[in-house]
Amino acid sequence: MLRLAFILHLFIGSTMAGIGVIVALVIGQDTLWPIVIAAAIGFAAAFPVTYLVARKLLSMR
Repeated sequence: MLRLAFILHLFIGSTMAGIGVIVALVIGQDTLWPIVIAAAIGFAAAFPVTYLVARKLLSMR
């Protein structure tokens, strides 16, 4: 499961970090640190999502 979760986190983490950056830019935070913080929060929030997706995929077999 760890290998699957690692691969999934590459995609889910970058997607959620990108969503965080877009949200930061839409609300008017256009300096470096708010964008970096939003990307880091999105990347960190992807860990539980990755766990749930990996668990669901493995239970389907």
